[in-house]
Amino acid sequence: DVYLRLCIQLDGDINFAIGFPSPPPGDYVSYHQYIDDVLPPESPYLYGLHPNAEIGFLTTTSETLFRTVLEMQPRGSGSGDGGGMTREEKVKGILDEILEKLPDPFNVTELMARAEDKTPYVVVSFQECERMNSLTNEVRRSLRELDLGLKGELTITADMENLSNSLFLDSVPDSWSNRAYPSMLPLGIWYTDLLQRIKELESWVADFNLPVCVWLSGFFNPQSFLTAIMQSMARKNEWPLDRMCLQCDVTKKSKEDITAAPREGAYLHGLYMEGARWDTQTGLIQEARLKELTPTVPVMFIRAIPVDKLETKNMYPCPMYKTRQRGPTFVWTLNLKTKEKPARWV
Repeated sequence: DVYLRLCIQLDGDINFAIGFPSPPPGDYVSYHQYIDDVLPPESPYLYGLHPNAEIGFLTTTSETLFRTVLEMQPRGSGSGDGGGMTREEKVKGILDEILEKLPDPFNVTELMARAEDKTPYVVVSFQECERMNSLTNEVRRSLRELDLGLKGELTITADMENLSNSLFLDSVPDSWSNRAYPSMLPLGIWYTDLLQRIKELESWVADFNLPVCVWLSGFFNPQSFLTAIMQSMARKNEWPLDRMCLQCDVTKKSKEDITAAPREGAYLHGLYMEGARWDTQTGLIQEARLKELTPTVPVMFIRAIPVDKLETKNMYPCPMYKTRQRGPTFVWTLNLKTKEKPARWV
């Protein structure tokens, strides 16, 4: 309906797209000929998209192509450099490296006994530890099983074969991703990210003091932490939880600039924008810069307020997702300041 009302207007001097003005009145054949002669080359601008959309699409297509070529290699081939490692040797090297760096699981029972005040934030830390244990235990179990299979002490099963293929192709095995957080990273970067998440969690549960600046994207379930912010404020002020919401203020600071936690709410970092950027000078959403596909968002200050006090004027309800796949990875909706109409950023 919007397209028909705003775009299909043959009266007057308008452009259907950049460099493609509306045709003069004519018949069916003349319109066809006009399109053939005047329509500019296909580009993101023709569809109302930023050039970064094409860059992202071509990058994804290229990665898919190279991964397909890699997967088509003969299973028994070596590295192709003459005298290089065989497939099994490479898998064994990756397996040993992962097991060597994998930390011990969290002792959740001991942590629960040590925590005196079971605040909403502390409960979230317990939940994260339990989920992390489930993942790391599966990583450890499956790799040890595969190691025995490579040594000939166990028969190679279908699950072990799939795990071996994933290690060789630098992809996260299904048995791991089923217990992990949504991620689009290859195995090497994914495991480095996992170790960083464990380190952050260890630092948090050491004394159960909320981190000065919380790495929101490092949670299995970031919704639980955002809910804990509302629960803490609801208990403190005796407000009904169903009449509260989150207010988001984007600061001009980076994680390193934050030296103390706020008195209420939390500072969050680790978020990115796609299709736009946050301008720290104006404090508004702005057009994305060319070749900056996912610019970093400065530290956010999130606190809970009553619903009737939430400011909605000149605000864009920005959805937050765990990955660029969006859809089922939806987390929350936060209001961000904008001078443009909210529909501009949809």
